[in-house]
Amino acid sequence: MTASAHASHLAQLNVATLLHPFDDPRMAPFVEMLDPVNAAADGAPGFVWRLVEEGAADATGLRPAGEDVVVNLSVWQTREALWDFSYRSGHLEVMRRRREWFERHVQAHLVLWWVPAGHRPTVAEALERLADLRVHGPSPRAFTFAAAYTAAEAAQHAQAVPPAQPERAARTASPAPSGDTAAV
Repeated sequence: MTASAHASHLAQLNVATLLHPFDDPRMAPFVEMLDPVNAAADGAPGFVWRLVEEGAADATGLRPAGEDVVVNLSVWQTREALWDFSYRSGHLEVMRRRREWFERHVQAHLVLWWVPAGHRPTVAEALERLADLRVHGPSPRAFTFAAAYTAAEAAQHAQAVPPAQPERAARTASPAPSGDTAAV
Protein backbone atom coordinates (compact mmCIF):
# COMPACT_ATOMS: atom_id res chain seq x y z
CA MET A 1 0.00 0.00 0.00
CA THR A 2 1.02 3.56 -0.52
CA ALA A 3 1.76 5.97 2.28
CA SER A 4 -1.54 7.75 1.61
CA ALA A 5 -3.41 4.46 2.03
CA HIS A 6 -2.14 4.35 5.62
CA ALA A 7 -3.01 7.97 6.40
CA SER A 8 -6.22 6.84 8.11
CA HIS A 9 -7.22 3.84 10.13
CA LEU A 10 -10.68 2.64 11.09
CA ALA A 11 -11.69 2.85 14.74
CA GLN A 12 -14.56 0.80 16.10
CA LEU A 13 -16.45 0.75 19.35
CA ASN A 14 -19.13 -1.68 20.28
CA VAL A 15 -20.96 -1.92 23.56
CA ALA A 16 -22.78 -4.94 24.94
CA THR A 17 -25.09 -5.05 27.95
CA LEU A 18 -24.53 -8.13 30.09
CA LEU A 19 -27.44 -10.42 30.89
CA HIS A 20 -25.55 -11.78 33.91
CA PRO A 21 -22.52 -10.73 36.00
CA PHE A 22 -19.18 -11.92 34.61
CA ASP A 23 -18.74 -14.39 37.46
CA ASP A 24 -22.13 -16.03 36.78
CA PRO A 25 -21.70 -19.60 35.44
CA ARG A 26 -23.92 -18.70 32.47
CA MET A 27 -21.18 -16.30 31.31
CA ALA A 28 -18.42 -18.95 31.49
CA PRO A 29 -18.53 -19.89 27.78
CA PHE A 30 -18.10 -16.24 26.80
CA VAL A 31 -15.32 -15.65 29.33
CA GLU A 32 -13.53 -18.77 28.04
CA MET A 33 -13.60 -17.37 24.49
CA LEU A 34 -12.07 -14.01 25.42
CA ASP A 35 -8.38 -14.95 25.35
CA PRO A 36 -8.51 -16.95 22.09
CA VAL A 37 -10.62 -14.33 20.31
CA ASN A 38 -8.42 -11.47 21.53
CA ALA A 39 -5.30 -13.39 20.46
CA ALA A 40 -6.88 -13.91 17.04
CA ALA A 41 -7.60 -10.19 16.80
CA ASP A 42 -4.06 -9.29 17.83
CA GLY A 43 -2.70 -11.51 15.04
CA ALA A 44 -5.28 -10.67 12.40
CA PRO A 45 -4.20 -8.99 9.16
CA GLY A 46 -4.90 -5.27 9.41
CA PHE A 47 -5.18 -5.19 13.21
CA VAL A 48 -3.57 -2.09 14.74
CA TRP A 49 -4.61 -1.74 18.39
CA ARG A 50 -7.27 -2.61 20.98
CA LEU A 51 -8.20 -1.16 24.33
CA VAL A 52 -6.83 -3.19 27.24
CA GLU A 53 -7.31 -2.41 30.91
CA GLU A 54 -4.00 -1.74 32.66
CA GLY A 55 -2.73 -4.99 34.16
CA ALA A 56 -5.32 -7.11 32.34
CA ALA A 57 -5.54 -9.03 29.07
CA ASP A 58 -8.68 -7.25 27.88
CA ALA A 59 -11.02 -4.34 28.63
CA THR A 60 -13.92 -6.25 30.19
CA GLY A 61 -13.21 -4.75 33.61
CA LEU A 62 -13.65 -1.22 32.29
CA ARG A 63 -17.24 -0.03 32.58
CA PRO A 64 -17.35 3.55 31.24
CA ALA A 65 -20.80 3.06 29.69
CA GLY A 66 -22.48 1.52 32.74
CA GLU A 67 -21.82 -1.17 35.31
CA ASP A 68 -23.42 -3.88 33.17
CA VAL A 69 -21.99 -2.69 29.82
CA VAL A 70 -18.74 -4.00 28.37
CA VAL A 71 -16.91 -2.00 25.72
CA ASN A 72 -14.71 -3.15 22.88
CA LEU A 73 -12.60 -0.45 21.24
CA SER A 74 -10.09 -1.20 18.51
CA VAL A 75 -8.33 0.25 15.46
CA TRP A 76 -7.86 -1.47 12.11
CA GLN A 77 -6.01 -0.55 8.92
CA THR A 78 -9.13 -0.95 6.78
CA ARG A 79 -12.84 -1.60 7.02
CA GLU A 80 -12.28 -4.87 5.16
CA ALA A 81 -9.77 -6.05 7.77
CA LEU A 82 -12.26 -5.43 10.58
CA TRP A 83 -15.06 -7.10 8.60
CA ASP A 84 -12.92 -10.16 7.91
CA PHE A 85 -12.01 -10.53 11.57
CA SER A 86 -15.58 -9.95 12.75
CA TYR A 87 -17.34 -12.26 10.31
CA ARG A 88 -14.73 -14.63 8.86
CA SER A 89 -12.80 -15.80 11.92
CA GLY A 90 -13.36 -17.52 15.25
CA HIS A 91 -14.99 -14.29 16.39
CA LEU A 92 -18.07 -15.31 14.42
CA GLU A 93 -18.83 -17.98 17.05
CA VAL A 94 -19.11 -15.23 19.67
CA MET A 95 -21.43 -13.32 17.34
CA ARG A 96 -23.64 -16.35 16.83
CA ARG A 97 -23.98 -16.93 20.57
CA ARG A 98 -24.19 -13.30 21.73
CA ARG A 99 -27.87 -13.57 22.76
CA GLU A 100 -26.83 -16.06 25.46
CA TRP A 101 -24.78 -13.37 27.19
CA PHE A 102 -25.93 -9.93 26.05
CA GLU A 103 -29.18 -8.00 25.81
CA ARG A 104 -30.55 -7.14 22.38
CA HIS A 105 -29.89 -3.47 21.74
CA VAL A 106 -32.69 -1.34 20.33
CA GLN A 107 -30.34 1.49 19.43
CA ALA A 108 -26.92 1.55 17.79
CA HIS A 109 -24.31 -0.40 19.73
CA LEU A 110 -21.53 -0.33 17.10
CA VAL A 111 -19.88 2.74 15.63
CA LEU A 112 -17.08 3.09 13.12
CA TRP A 113 -15.07 6.21 12.29
CA TRP A 114 -11.80 7.12 10.62
CA VAL A 115 -8.82 8.29 12.67
CA PRO A 116 -5.36 9.47 11.61
CA ALA A 117 -2.87 6.60 11.47
CA GLY A 118 -1.16 6.38 14.85
CA HIS A 119 -4.10 7.87 16.77
CA ARG A 120 -5.45 5.77 19.64
CA PRO A 121 -9.01 6.86 20.39
CA THR A 122 -10.01 7.35 23.99
CA VAL A 123 -13.09 5.73 25.45
CA ALA A 124 -14.63 9.20 25.82
CA GLU A 125 -14.02 9.90 22.12
CA ALA A 126 -15.52 6.53 21.18
CA LEU A 127 -18.62 7.01 23.34
CA GLU A 128 -19.07 10.48 21.83
CA ARG A 129 -19.02 8.94 18.32
CA LEU A 130 -21.60 6.37 19.41
CA ALA A 131 -23.79 9.15 20.81
CA ASP A 132 -23.42 11.03 17.52
CA LEU A 133 -24.54 7.96 15.57
CA ARG A 134 -27.50 7.39 17.89
CA VAL A 135 -28.67 10.99 17.63
CA HIS A 136 -27.94 11.80 13.98
CA GLY A 137 -27.71 8.43 12.25
CA PRO A 138 -24.82 7.40 9.99
CA SER A 139 -22.55 10.13 8.66
CA PRO A 140 -18.89 10.35 7.64
CA ARG A 141 -18.23 11.18 11.32
CA ALA A 142 -19.90 8.08 12.82
CA PHE A 143 -21.16 5.17 10.75
CA THR A 144 -21.78 1.42 10.55
CA PHE A 145 -20.83 -1.42 8.23
CA ALA A 146 -24.25 -1.14 6.58
CA ALA A 147 -23.90 2.62 6.00
CA ALA A 148 -20.15 3.08 5.60
CA TYR A 149 -18.07 6.04 4.49
CA THR A 150 -14.54 6.18 3.15
CA ALA A 151 -11.67 7.93 4.88
CA ALA A 152 -11.71 10.52 2.08
CA GLU A 153 -15.41 11.23 2.69
CA ALA A 154 -14.74 11.57 6.41
CA ALA A 155 -11.87 13.99 5.80
CA GLN A 156 -13.97 16.08 3.43
CA HIS A 157 -16.85 16.12 5.93
CA ALA A 158 -14.54 17.14 8.79
CA GLN A 159 -13.35 20.16 6.80
CA ALA A 160 -16.90 21.22 5.94
CA VAL A 161 -18.75 20.57 9.21
CA PRO A 162 -17.81 21.56 12.76
CA PRO A 163 -17.72 18.71 15.31
CA ALA A 164 -21.08 17.61 16.71
CA GLN A 165 -22.11 18.49 20.23
CA PRO A 166 -23.66 15.19 21.37
CA GLU A 167 -24.22 16.21 24.97
CA ARG A 168 -26.64 18.92 23.80
CA ALA A 169 -28.13 16.88 20.97
CA ALA A 170 -28.58 13.78 23.12
CA ARG A 171 -30.98 15.69 25.36
CA THR A 172 -33.18 16.77 22.46
CA ALA A 173 -33.21 13.98 19.88
CA SER A 174 -34.44 10.40 19.77
CA PRO A 175 -32.00 7.56 19.04
CA ALA A 176 -31.37 6.22 15.55
CA PRO A 177 -31.99 2.49 14.97
CA SER A 178 -29.01 0.16 15.26
CA GLY A 179 -28.91 -1.65 11.91
CA ASP A 180 -25.57 -3.43 12.50
CA THR A 181 -24.53 -6.39 14.58
CA ALA A 182 -20.73 -6.15 14.42
CA ALA A 183 -18.00 -7.25 16.76
CA VAL A 184 -18.64 -8.07 20.40
